[in-house]
Amino acid sequence: MKKIIHSELAPKAIGPYSQAVEAGNMLFISGQLPIDPTTGTIVADGITAQTEQVLKNVEAILKEAGYTFDNVVKTTCLLSTMDDFAAMNAVYAKFYTNDYPARAAYAVQKLPMGALVEIETIAAK
Repeated sequence: MKKIIHSELAPKAIGPYSQAVEAGNMLFISGQLPIDPTTGTIVADGITAQTEQVLKNVEAILKEAGYTFDNVVKTTCLLSTMDDFAAMNAVYAKFYTNDYPARAAYAVQKLPMGALVEIETIAAK
């Protein structure tokens, strides 16, 4: 059985998908963009600010579903350029401080709304 998760503290989906879906003891969070949920626009201050906003959005969804960053088992990070990898990684390390999740990171040609980073997350209890 699946349960749709929605947090008012994270941006609304920009397409036909849910912010997250919980199935059993697993939470699947759709790729989060650096959208400020209060304005609905991309944070335009570079990769550091964008990564922080993405992870704040992830955190809001985790909390809504009763999870924390400690429950995260896998992330996928999409970057508009690998030149931003080190800066993204520095911010990421502030949110994941121990028992790091498995992770993949890719450079992609283009992200929605001109974002520099998007992160998808899987958590388990």
